[in-house]
Amino acid sequence: MRGLARMPGSYHMSDIDRQRITFVLPVFNESRGIEEFYRRLTAAAGELEPRYHLEFFFVDDGSRDDSLDRLIDLRAVDPRVTVMSFSRNFGHQVAVTAGLDHADGDAVIVMDTDLQDPPAVSLELVSRWESGVDVAYAQRRTRKDGAFKRASAHAFYWLLSRLASIEIPRDVGDFRLLDRRVVLELRRYPEHHRFLRGLVSYVGFRQEAVLFDRDARFSGVTGYSLRKMFRLAVDGVVGFSTVPLHLISRLGFAISALSFVGVLYVLAVRFLAPQDAVPGWAFVTVAMFLLGGIQLIMLGVLGSYVGRTYVEVQHRPLYTVAMMLSDTVSPMTPPDRRE
Repeated sequence: MRGLARMPGSYHMSDIDRQRITFVLPVFNESRGIEEFYRRLTAAAGELEPRYHLEFFFVDDGSRDDSLDRLIDLRAVDPRVTVMSFSRNFGHQVAVTAGLDHADGDAVIVMDTDLQDPPAVSLELVSRWESGVDVAYAQRRTRKDGAFKRASAHAFYWLLSRLASIEIPRDVGDFRLLDRRVVLELRRYPEHHRFLRGLVSYVGFRQEAVLFDRDARFSGVTGYSLRKMFRLAVDGVVGFSTVPLHLISRLGFAISALSFVGVLYVLAVRFLAPQDAVPGWAFVTVAMFLLGGIQLIMLGVLGSYVGRTYVEVQHRPLYTVAMMLSDTVSPMTPPDRRE
């Protein structure tokens, strides 16, 4: 077992106490699929029960349907279920962060509750952890999504691989197992614009992929609208790369060089072949709008970085907890990420 390979004095498994595995499960408007997800999760987790204490930590991210009521019903019949409810919708990445802040397991498994992440795959994640891996992440081998979703995801990971300062695996979401020491390290990171799969890659440790086939949603519609997907993509690129800032400088130099060539051409025509000179009002107008658009794009990129800095220096809490139902976790103040 994994605990036997740890150094003396570590927090891992002894011959007397079983280790704890916590499932962090963000929920947003999943009312119609909660019971089926819980059924499949407990069926898969039943194979772990003899060896581990299990906890199912649901984070309701301000759902507007009756998801919270259904989670409370699960809590009433299963003491392993912990329910945290936000005061409003704070977003998927923040919901996962809240679960990591409060989870006290020796290992933490992050999994979406729409059944696109098959609960049975968690057994392979645990097996990798038992062999000594600190992060076992589920990597999509196939996915049952629409053509637009597949194309946009491919474009995003291609762009991220070209721009990011660290290597972030392709076709990997937040479905993964994290060793407790990785979770403790992640709690130290203060970003409000969070891109957790990038942060996990950034902190390092021993990481391995587990390939799986991603299923279609069991019910409902995705909580990630096109706008939210675009915002997450921006967080991934801007949060782990300064390449856009360097591209602005290079684009500025390129435009200046082209402008200088244009000036030389105009002067040459004016003095060497004045009979060929034609008033270029249309060209001037198009060039003016082109340069104006490029300048606005540059200001937008700069604004993205400045805006992120503004949000971070405010030091506002990432989320507000409205309710916590648990036997094992007491309400706590989120970690101080300013250290």
